[in-house]
Amino acid sequence: MSIHIVIDGYNLIRQSPTLSVIEHRSLEEGREALLKCLASYKRVKHHPVTVVFDGANADTHMERRTRCKGIDVVFSRPGQLADSVIKRLAARDQERAVVVTSDREIAGFAAKHGAATIDSIEFENKMKMVTHPDIDLMDFSEEEEEGWAPTTKKKGPSRRLSKRQRKRRVKTKKL
Repeated sequence: MSIHIVIDGYNLIRQSPTLSVIEHRSLEEGREALLKCLASYKRVKHHPVTVVFDGANADTHMERRTRCKGIDVVFSRPGQLADSVIKRLAARDQERAVVVTSDREIAGFAAKHGAATIDSIEFENKMKMVTHPDIDLMDFSEEEEEGWAPTTKKKGPSRRLSKRQRKRRVKTKKL
């Protein structure tokens, strides 16, 4: 099953320490920087990606839907919030969708409709790991020296994640 990544664009930009600095200079530059990062991510992972931006206060001459560097870009209609567009996409794709947002209301709605959700910062970190694999974020040298330690601690169904959490984990591992 292929996944469809639906991103709350301005939420990701404003949560990201690097993209928010660019956005303070110009809103357009912030969007372009995000799309550049997502295009390099898509070259590696090949998942369909849709970024939704809030067009409620935007000019009416702006295109509502466009495709840029292989990424679907959607601006909400004037008078409509991006949240409602993201919710509609999550409800349409249901279990196929992975919604990237730090907004709890959107995340709750998406989870209720079967979509997996991931925090904006967590997705940005996954995106950086995929696009820059030469950066070692973890040092495994200590684990190799310790070896296996016997334990009598029991593992069983009481420690097992719920079915919904296991499905979410599978989807987010694909990111």
